[in-house]
Amino acid sequence: MATAQMLAVTLLTRAIEYDVVGRKLEALKLYEDGIEALLKESKAETDPKRKQHYQTKILEYMNRAEQVKELVTRWKSKGVISDKIHIVEGATGYSYRRIFGKYLNEDVREVLIEEPYVRDHYQICNVVMLCELAVSSCRNLKYIQLLTVKDGKNNDEQGRAFETLKENLQKHAVKFVVEYSEHMHDRQVILSNGYVVKIGRGLNYFKPSPTRYQLGAFDHHFRECRETNVDVFYCPENNKS
Repeated sequence: MATAQMLAVTLLTRAIEYDVVGRKLEALKLYEDGIEALLKESKAETDPKRKQHYQTKILEYMNRAEQVKELVTRWKSKGVISDKIHIVEGATGYSYRRIFGKYLNEDVREVLIEEPYVRDHYQICNVVMLCELAVSSCRNLKYIQLLTVKDGKNNDEQGRAFETLKENLQKHAVKFVVEYSEHMHDRQVILSNGYVVKIGRGLNYFKPSPTRYQLGAFDHHFRECRETNVDVFYCPENNKS
C-alpha cells in the first residue's frame, strides 16, 4: 500500500473513532488531514476505477467533515447563560482557576481556545497557564486547539513557543494544535463538557506586575486585573462526555 494511502487510512480511521466517541475537535482535524492525504493519492492514481473509488470516498469524508464543522460552529452560538462576572479595574482574586476552575473537570476531553492575540511573551504565557490548569484539572483531557492570528512581524518566536508547548503537552498525552485565522475577533474558550467561557478582553485581562518581588508576580490570584466582563454559557447538547 502506498505511503500516502496508508497515512490516509490511518488518519481517517482514527477520525471515525474519535467522531463516534464525541471528540469532535480532534476528529475534524483528522478528517481534514486524511482527506488531504487521500487527495494526493487520487491525483497520483492512473487507474480510472481506483481513481473513481478515491473520489467517491473523498466526497463521503468531506461531507462528514462538513457536518462535524457545522456542529462545532453551533457550539459557539448556542446555550443558556450560566454565570456572569464583572471584573472591575484593579480587582484581584480573578485567576484562571477562579474563572475556569469549576468547569474544568473529568468530563472535559477537548478544549478550543479562540484568542486573537497570542504574540507577545506574556500573551503566550497566559495560554501556557491555562493549559497547565486544564491538564491538572481534567484527567481525561486529550486535545487542546488554539485558534489565533499569526504574528507577521516575529512569527519565528511565536512558532517556536507553540512547538515547545506542543512537545511538552505530548508528554502528558495531550495533543496541541494551532490554527491561524487572519479575520478572527471572538475571544472564548469552548469545553467539550458543554461550557463556553467568553471574556471581553480574552485571556489577557491581567495587568503587568510592577515587580517580581510582590504577590501576584507568579500567582495570578493576587494580580490586578483590567476591567472586563465574563459570560459563561452552557448547552447540554454540546456535552460529548
